[in-house]
Amino acid sequence: MIRIVSWYSCGAASTVATKLALIDHDVIINNCEVVEEHPDNTRFLQDCSEWFGKKINIMGNDDYGRSIHKVFEKKKYICGTAGAPCTNVLKKQLRIDTQQPNDVQVFGYTVEEQDRVDRFIDANNEVNIITPLIDRGLTKKDCLAIVADAGIELPEMYQLGYKNNNCRGCVKASSPRYWKKIEQDFPVDFKKMSDQENNIGASICKIDLKTVAKRYPEKYEELGRPATTSESGGATYWRPRLTELPEDIEPMDDTVDIQCGIFCEMAEQDIKGEQ
Repeated sequence: MIRIVSWYSCGAASTVATKLALIDHDVIINNCEVVEEHPDNTRFLQDCSEWFGKKINIMGNDDYGRSIHKVFEKKKYICGTAGAPCTNVLKKQLRIDTQQPNDVQVFGYTVEEQDRVDRFIDANNEVNIITPLIDRGLTKKDCLAIVADAGIELPEMYQLGYKNNNCRGCVKASSPRYWKKIEQDFPVDFKKMSDQENNIGASICKIDLKTVAKRYPEKYEELGRPATTSESGGATYWRPRLTELPEDIEPMDDTVDIQCGIFCEMAEQDIKGEQ
């Protein structure tokens, strides 16, 4: 038996991918719960379940309390060349544990993410996937517009100016400006992540040494200890702890200008026709 399974993340892209897949298929919709995601995701998930006309199955890795911090504490690792263990433990492992050999899996990759699809396929040749958004030429902006036009209030993380609806402090983000915004919006979560860094001996952020030399010459002169720098893609970085971020760094604002292009309008017509 072939099942169509959508891995729904409470993001705009996976929401629209799921809705489009439902036009032609009876889709099983799974959500991997992570407690550090914004609590407004509960409201958004319920709204989307009504829009889908389908129940969303909520699952989670209870061995780790469905928490990124439990993963960090047990693995003694936050992020780095091996990736983010929270993603593997709290999401990927659940998919592997529950998938069946003949499953066709729906993923919400947008046209900007074709390279991510290629990497996924290379690393997971046994997984049969469909990408409704790429097939229809849809962008992240298109997906946000489709959700908003459906009368569903976008998740709070988008409204606060984040590009993605990730955890309140995603360790895959190494930008100091991103973490300054987390400190501004979610000081408790920022402090908890800072404590994790100190306990494990890790650094999430990185600043190119050329920027350090230009903006923080005293720090540049101080550097030179191998433990404070790392090589990545031919560039050398300073890896400050969250407690060491320079005061003059401005919080980022990744607010997306929501627009509905021609492919967006075509997808909306198909969705309305299906309803």
